[in-house]
Amino acid sequence: MGSNKKGKHKKIKWWQLALIGIGCTIGTGFFLGSAIAIKRAGPTVLILFILAALATYIVYDALSSMSVSDPQKGSFRTYAKKAYGRWAGFSNGWVYWSSELLIMGSQLTALAIFSQYWFPDIPLWILSSVFAFLGIGVIITGVSGFERIENIFGAMKIAAILMFIIIGILAISGLLKGGAPDRAFSFTGRGLFPEGFTGIWTAFIYVLYAFGGIEVMGIMSNELKNSKDAPKAGKVMLSVLTIIYVTSIGLAVWIAPNNKFTTDESPFIMVINQFDLTVIAHIFNGVLIIGGFSTMVASLYGITTILTSLSEDKDAPALFSKTGPRNVPYYSVILTTIGLIASIVVAILLPGKIYEYLTTAASLMLLYIWIFILFSYHKLIDINGWKKIKRWIGICLLFTGIIGTLFDKVARIGFFISFAFILIISIVTFMMRKKWRSESK
Repeated sequence: MGSNKKGKHKKIKWWQLALIGIGCTIGTGFFLGSAIAIKRAGPTVLILFILAALATYIVYDALSSMSVSDPQKGSFRTYAKKAYGRWAGFSNGWVYWSSELLIMGSQLTALAIFSQYWFPDIPLWILSSVFAFLGIGVIITGVSGFERIENIFGAMKIAAILMFIIIGILAISGLLKGGAPDRAFSFTGRGLFPEGFTGIWTAFIYVLYAFGGIEVMGIMSNELKNSKDAPKAGKVMLSVLTIIYVTSIGLAVWIAPNNKFTTDESPFIMVINQFDLTVIAHIFNGVLIIGGFSTMVASLYGITTILTSLSEDKDAPALFSKTGPRNVPYYSVILTTIGLIASIVVAILLPGKIYEYLTTAASLMLLYIWIFILFSYHKLIDINGWKKIKRWIGICLLFTGIIGTLFDKVARIGFFISFAFILIISIVTFMMRKKWRSESK
């Protein structure tokens, strides 16, 4: 987003950063992952969305405070390094790379599920392969044109949610075919808490995942005309996001019974189909695919950029910072492609629950980064009073989401996947620390 011309930098206004944040955040985690959260938590999922928005705001407020105090190109990774040393920057970079890899696997699976609305007989792994091939193609041919229209895709996703909200309001008002539907839940224990307290707790991780993307805003805040506007951009972005999330999910929960929500299709498509709005359902599905693909390519671009940055800092092999025509880091792209192939192979082996496995693992990896942001914030910024309390509220909310995955057999597998990544990165970090020490002698 920044200019390549010398002397020309920080050209983004705060509202543009807010729009970029909205575009980067609204993705398959909300359009499909919310179905898991609704199924487990029922109407109380709305409270989870508000709590997740609060946790997200606390993390972004900490990140933007560090950005205002000390603008850094590497954002959270650089702050971790300054706060705790090279090992922290190294491990944060690789945890983020791994989380984005899992997120892309989750996005590919979601895109394949959306596409099965039109092509129900084509296996998930084939559709995932098509989107992976197209995504790699965009990166190899250069993303400059794609970056220019990324905001358009973001606006399309907002428009799709607003369209659903209008349809939901018309439906509840009885203005659509079939008249006003009865409220889909009852104000009883079973109606409000379909899977009890455990269901609410295990749903929280999927709600938090719907807010993933603020770390991109942290990276982009270095491009602001006035770096002090970073907190304002985050407040506006999260306020808009929370309002449209809670409103659209609230309408979906009101209209459709809890047991109808599955990861076989978007909850919004499922609700629209109840009112025989076939054309609108097809349009909505098309927007989901376009919007989801744009988010996936943005993740793909981010993951290759992070790997290149790690290489430039000598925290990854030097070949990953080598570039070819159009300044594309081909070796970074190759490694990312291998990771995508691995996620497609997993989709072949575990077709039933692959989306939930990858989504849980990706969410957890992202939350590890968010928690480290809050610890770096405490180390680098002199905070007291309410800010200290707020920081601990954020840490507690994030740990609540992480621990909740242990109480569900599907989410638990995602937890162990993320734990395996963390363990491998920790072992490599420990080995690298010994190497750095020997080099410094």
